[in-house]
Amino acid sequence: MRVLLVEDDTMIGEAIRDTLKDESYAVDWIQNGLMVASALRAQPYDLVLLDLGLPGKDGQEVLASIRSRRDAIPVLIITARDALSARLRGLDGGADDYVLKPFDMEELLARMRAVLRRKGGCGAPTLGNGIVTLDPVTQEASVNCGPAMPLTGREFALLQALLIRPGAILSRSALEDRIYGWGEEVESNAIDFLIHVLRRKLGNDIIKNVRGVGWRVSKSG
Repeated sequence: MRVLLVEDDTMIGEAIRDTLKDESYAVDWIQNGLMVASALRAQPYDLVLLDLGLPGKDGQEVLASIRSRRDAIPVLIITARDALSARLRGLDGGADDYVLKPFDMEELLARMRAVLRRKGGCGAPTLGNGIVTLDPVTQEASVNCGPAMPLTGREFALLQALLIRPGAILSRSALEDRIYGWGEEVESNAIDFLIHVLRRKLGNDIIKNVRGVGWRVSKSG
């Protein structure tokens, strides 16, 4: 999953960025509200983490701009503005959730998982297609209710991207976008290698190749 982090506080931004990378998210971090629109035009994201007190353009204005374009991307506000009126304005303005600073990183991660589940039309805590089950908390996968198999961060990120939309075909570039952030080097055979390893762990038929287009998992078991 690829996340756009919009936070002007360097210490907080670094802490969130590093935590998300440790949890296998691809993270792009910007520190000015004026940069959000161009970032969203240039790159597809699965989630925006949005501070409100931003230089250049206030976070509430950024949110209004996103929703005025009818962009349905999930937005999770992270802010120190704890007044009830500020929270109501953020939620009524189109935010999917609202987290107050200071917050525990575990809470932020849990709220992100919940927002992403709702985006995928699934309220269950795990992702699956009736064959493969993926636990976003433990980053383990199982096949046909078999034993849980631990995955590396990038193996988890690739399988998660496919299981968010079972049956949908994701190209090489789409998968790279969900695994690597700005400035991270992508080796030419990285996706092929990750799929090879996942097939070895979970079975050759779990991830299917659509020749010349990309890869998918079955829509249902």
